[in-house]
Amino acid sequence: MVCKTEESQLQQLENQVENGGSGAWEYLSLVRKLKLRRSDKVLKHGLALLNDPKKRSALGPDEWSHYEHVAIAALDCQCLEVAKDCIKVLQKKFPDSKRVGRLEAMLLEAKGSWAEAEKAYSSLLEDNALDQVISMRRVAMAKARGDILGAIDWLCKYLEMYKQAAFCYEELLLSQPMIPLHHLAYADVLYTIGGLENLQTAKKYYASTIELTGGRNTRALYGICLCTSAIAQLTKGKNNEDKEISRLAAAPLEKDYKQISPDKVSLLGSTLKTMKLQ
Repeated sequence: MVCKTEESQLQQLENQVENGGSGAWEYLSLVRKLKLRRSDKVLKHGLALLNDPKKRSALGPDEWSHYEHVAIAALDCQCLEVAKDCIKVLQKKFPDSKRVGRLEAMLLEAKGSWAEAEKAYSSLLEDNALDQVISMRRVAMAKARGDILGAIDWLCKYLEMYKQAAFCYEELLLSQPMIPLHHLAYADVLYTIGGLENLQTAKKYYASTIELTGGRNTRALYGICLCTSAIAQLTKGKNNEDKEISRLAAAPLEKDYKQISPDKVSLLGSTLKTMKLQ
C-alpha cells in the first residue's frame, strides 16, 4: 500500500517536474520504488535526463537501471525507436545479460514479431525456467494473438512455479519458524495457487504473521479477508467462524487505513463490501 506521505510526495514532485521545475530524478526514483506504472511521464522526463549528458553522468551506476526504466516505459507507449535505442545502450554495456535479453524479446513482442519473440522467450526460459516476468509476457502475447487456449496453458505453467515456491518456503519455515516475512510469503503463494485446502492453510499463515508482528501487518490482515471471502465462495458461506475471523481482521485494517491513507478508506470500504465483509 502506498502510504499518504509517499503519495503526497509523489504528487508534489509530479506537479513540480510537469511545470518545468527540478526533481525529475527524485520523481522517477520514487515511481520505480513504489512500482507504479506512469509510463508517459517516465518516458517524457526520463528521456530528458538521458538526453542531457551532464545529468546522465551524474546518475552514476543508476544510469543503467534508468535506461531500463525508460525502455519499458517506451514499450508501453509504443515509442519503439526510443525503446530500441535504450536497449542498444544496455546491450553494449551488458552484452551477455539475460535481463537485457528479456528487453530485446519484449521489443520483438511490441513490434508484433510473434515468432521471433516466442523464440527469444523460449531461449531465456532454458536458462531460467522460473522467470515469472517472461512467463507472464507469454500469457500476454498469447492473448494478444487471440490464442486463449495458449494463454491458459501458460497460466497453468505459471502456477506450477508457485507450487515449487511453496515447497521452498516450507523449507524456510522449518529452519526459521519465527520470521514473519516467511509466513507472509508462504501465505501469499498458497493464496495465489488457490483451492480450498490451500486457502485454509494460507489463512492460518496470515494469522501467524499477524501474531508474530503483534497485529501490525496490513498485508496479512488483508490476506485474511481475501482468504475468508474466497473460502466462503467455495463453501457457499457455510462457515460462520470464518465470517467472524474476517470481521476481526477488517476492523484493524480499517484503522490502519484511517491512520496511514485516510483518503482511501472509502475504497477499502467498497472492497470489503464486495467481499461481503461489511
